[in-house]
Amino acid sequence: MKPPPFEYHAPRTVGEALEALADAGPDGKVLAGGQSLIPLLNMRLAAPARLVDINRVSGLDTLTADRKGVRVGALARHAAVERSEAVAERQPLLRQALRHVAHPVIRNRGTVVGSLAHADPAAELPAVLALLGGTVRVARHGEPERDVPAAEFFAGPMESALRPGDLAVSAFFPALPPGSGTAFCEIARRHGDYALAGVAALVTLDDDLRITTAKAACLGVGPVPIVVDVSAECDRRPAASADWAAVAAAVRDRVEPEDDIHATADYRRHLVGVLAERALRSAAGRASHG
Repeated sequence: MKPPPFEYHAPRTVGEALEALADAGPDGKVLAGGQSLIPLLNMRLAAPARLVDINRVSGLDTLTADRKGVRVGALARHAAVERSEAVAERQPLLRQALRHVAHPVIRNRGTVVGSLAHADPAAELPAVLALLGGTVRVARHGEPERDVPAAEFFAGPMESALRPGDLAVSAFFPALPPGSGTAFCEIARRHGDYALAGVAALVTLDDDLRITTAKAACLGVGPVPIVVDVSAECDRRPAASADWAAVAAAVRDRVEPEDDIHATADYRRHLVGVLAERALRSAAGRASHG
């Protein structure tokens, strides 16, 4: 199939892009990597009157990592983020999750910020941003940029806090706290397919290797990424002797998936329990080994 007709704009600056989006209003759509948008256009599930291609806009492909965290520009590709050693050092969960995103050819073109803006509840990166408490920086014509917390950014399936005329210009992923470890696990019918369920985990230990923080973000089992804090269930136990199966059961009991053509709700809930135990145990192991 072919997409419906649309006006095509290829701005060279952020200002030009914001003007084009402001003029388009609700009929405008941003094109970056296009790995989600182009299929939607071809299947006529989306029909914007104006397409604003930001690939020629300078300054949006930045990727910086410092002691505070990682900032990813709107045109930074999945592959660039995945391969960056500086990013992996500051926030290893990004690399761990990106290895599950589709296939290499998709990651070479798709963008991290585009995935966040698409807000697919079965996607990996929204869960990562939600777990880490990151933010998305949004620009709008005639207004100052604003940072939207992950807890407010994902509003529903394929629905974000972006308004007509908004442009997500970057995303920020906080650095890994000292004494912490992360892990990402998911189950898909085939590698690269959308996950039936997935879990991202973050575990932080004190100097005595006791658990101070344990969190899991679940994907594919709700309208938005579901973050579950199970620190209380860990009760500051040593990581080596924690009952991760019981902790994972607490994660499983807090999700309410629905039946669909791919899996039943009970099966997805079961997967969350299995994956949460794997991810939390693995994150704790990494935290223990520095």
